[in-house]
Amino acid sequence: MIEVLLNKPEFEYDIHSLIKAFFPEQYVGVSAEKKEYDEKIDIRMQVNYGEDTIQITWQEIMHANEDAQANEKPGQEEVKEIPGETIQVDFSDRVRTKNQLKQMLYRMLCDYTKRTLPWGNLTGIRPTKIPMKLLEEGKSREEIYRYMKDTYLASDEKIELATDIAERENAILKKIDYDNGYSLYIGIPFCPTTCLYCSFTSYPLVSWKNRVDAYLDALEKEIDYTAAKFYHKHLNSIYIGGGTPTTLEPYQLDRLIRKIKCSFDLSDCLEFTVEAGRPDSITREKLEVLRKWGITRISINPQTMQQRTLDLIGRRHSVEQTVESFKIARELGFDDINMDLIMGLPEESLEDVRDTLEQIMQLKPDNLTVHSLALKRAARLNMFKEDYKDYKMVNTQEHMDLTASYAKKMDLFPYYLYRQKGMAGNLENVGYAKEGKAGVYNILIMEEKQTIVACGAGASTKRVWNESNPDGTHRIERCENVKDVGQYIERIDEMIERKQKLFAEE
Repeated sequence: MIEVLLNKPEFEYDIHSLIKAFFPEQYVGVSAEKKEYDEKIDIRMQVNYGEDTIQITWQEIMHANEDAQANEKPGQEEVKEIPGETIQVDFSDRVRTKNQLKQMLYRMLCDYTKRTLPWGNLTGIRPTKIPMKLLEEGKSREEIYRYMKDTYLASDEKIELATDIAERENAILKKIDYDNGYSLYIGIPFCPTTCLYCSFTSYPLVSWKNRVDAYLDALEKEIDYTAAKFYHKHLNSIYIGGGTPTTLEPYQLDRLIRKIKCSFDLSDCLEFTVEAGRPDSITREKLEVLRKWGITRISINPQTMQQRTLDLIGRRHSVEQTVESFKIARELGFDDINMDLIMGLPEESLEDVRDTLEQIMQLKPDNLTVHSLALKRAARLNMFKEDYKDYKMVNTQEHMDLTASYAKKMDLFPYYLYRQKGMAGNLENVGYAKEGKAGVYNILIMEEKQTIVACGAGASTKRVWNESNPDGTHRIERCENVKDVGQYIERIDEMIERKQKLFAEE
């Protein structure tokens, strides 16, 4: 493990995130208090904040044997001093101080590991917000490049990607009335099975089949509140996600969408997405229901077109089912279909990825979302890592370059991007789309410029205040619904009360 001791609690998250990016397999402990750890310590780092300086010193610990612990007696470990660094800072400018600290730490980690990171010292999950803000300030591409290079030490390729996406997002978001508009998320927390890599709160349908209608009863109650509260606002986009919304039976899908259509004024709605998701949950009858109600955008998500990988990760559907679901959707007239892929799945080679992309190219989707595998604590691959320690999970810039080249062949252009903790290769997720087919909701949730009201178990509502802060940002507050389906059903009045408090002055 890596131990980082601070003389006072400042910038703990930033330090932890940056070190973790270089050492994803290591446990990183960052604290202003000395702690006892069960794991052996490989690196000790000390961060000292002075009146106008920040100093970092660190040591590499060479252990006498594999069983050595962090509390070894003197003489059982060899300590190697690693060159440290001290910088002058002005603590009154917190943002600049944070950036200076990260630049120093990044240089030291690069020197120690002999490698760089594609995003430099940038650890945030929404990198496109940076060029977006600069574009809104009237900055040129050259000025944006220089700022991101000097401040975050990002690679030329990532700066270009982020700036390209920010420009596309900026053009699309001009259609959105932030002050008088909002978007709606509806969560369906059921899945056929739980995938090996998944950390989302979802429930196997087989265990909850008899309570789905009760869940929809509670959900409709929350929808009624939302419709009444925001009747004077313009609804710009709707996204039904999960879980897997198409685990619902056709009559249940019909009931849900009918409720939405009858409750809201959709005259300003630019996009209505249903995450059809797993092919083993999709039937012609369900797609006919979606088509009947005028759903404008759907997702059919294979994650990979390699059958052995699908079997390994617990998807329990075939490649043939993916192809068949896609073809039925096209037959029914859907002209905006997204497909999700994941880079870094267990035991997949670069040639496997190439073969998947070749098969996807034959289907000609309108959107392609490429995810870098991110293992959260709740994922089975992480919770039971000893059981899967022999699996190779590799994602590199070569993988992402390959997906980008195939997207270009399909006339798909990058339009949104985000990052996650624990992401394979410290890379990113990128959404590609044909011209005019970019997912509006995806952009809105990443750029955090509009209120998103979320209904359903585990759903998170995000209120964005219209009034801007002095630095041009906007105040954002959230309220969460309980994740447990049973609790959501029983406590639906409380979920509504949480929203009432959040939007009390609306």
